[in-house]
Amino acid sequence: MSQFVIAPPAPVGLPIQGEHARFPVRRVYCIGRNYAAHAIEMGHDPDREPPFFFQKNPDNLDPSGEFPYPVQSGDVHHEVEMAVALKAGGRDIQVGHALDHVYGYALSLDMTRRDLQGQAKKAGRPWEIGKAFEHSAPIGPLHPASLIGHPDKGRIALYVNGELRQEGNLDQMIWKVPEMISYLSQYFELAAGDIILSGTPAGVGPVQRGDELTLTLAPLGEMRVRVV
Repeated sequence: MSQFVIAPPAPVGLPIQGEHARFPVRRVYCIGRNYAAHAIEMGHDPDREPPFFFQKNPDNLDPSGEFPYPVQSGDVHHEVEMAVALKAGGRDIQVGHALDHVYGYALSLDMTRRDLQGQAKKAGRPWEIGKAFEHSAPIGPLHPASLIGHPDKGRIALYVNGELRQEGNLDQMIWKVPEMISYLSQYFELAAGDIILSGTPAGVGPVQRGDELTLTLAPLGEMRVRVV
């Protein structure tokens, strides 16, 4: 029996709609600027250039329904996204077979310390300080693809205190879910337990303590997150 010099961290597990078992998380990949309107609002060309990805940490995923406002930032933005959970992986996955690797889908947020991300961009440094901080990826329960299929269209929206802030449609993604999986597998060996955050539509903006965020996407229903 193997031993460790310190207690190993607890594995990260996500809730699954209608089940007691949880989904184990291995890695978290996030695609950048995957909706044309969001690329424009962030000052970039929305043409279909090769996708790029950054990573969050597995324990950044937080299904608690609360988002603690982070330290060292005064400009934290919401980004509503659909999360994709993989049940299998591999290298050089073909687009036509990519969805066979998907376990299910969830509503999620990519919370961003925009001021720190902006500083990193100007300095040509990685984005992790703005993206991969504690509780930075609130997430709802996973909905198995075996029950809901593979959503490729449908309204995705975010409200702050009842006011519509973000709105788009999954069919507006520049890179679709099968293409994301295939592209990633050319650079990383994907595996069961990997999560992909699939990008955010236009309308990102700041949050404050006390705000209530409401996310919607059929057929995933509704998710609420309170900023504390």
